[in-house]
Amino acid sequence: METKRKKRFIAGAVCPACSRQDTMMLYLEHGVEKVTCIECGDTQVRPTDEVTQATREAEQVIGVFRP
Repeated sequence: METKRKKRFIAGAVCPACSRQDTMMLYLEHGVEKVTCIECGDTQVRPTDEVTQATREAEQVIGVFRP
């Protein structure tokens, strides 16, 4: 059984992919906040607070070791 998503449009928002205004809708899918353009289908995902807190911002990667 599919649950109905509550969609909210973001007034004045411009799609980064197609540059159309007022086509971005915000909704929750499996507890994750997503924004999708209804014109081109471009989707952006907002990470949860748990993921943001786990990210180590002060760390810098010098190189990647590949054996």
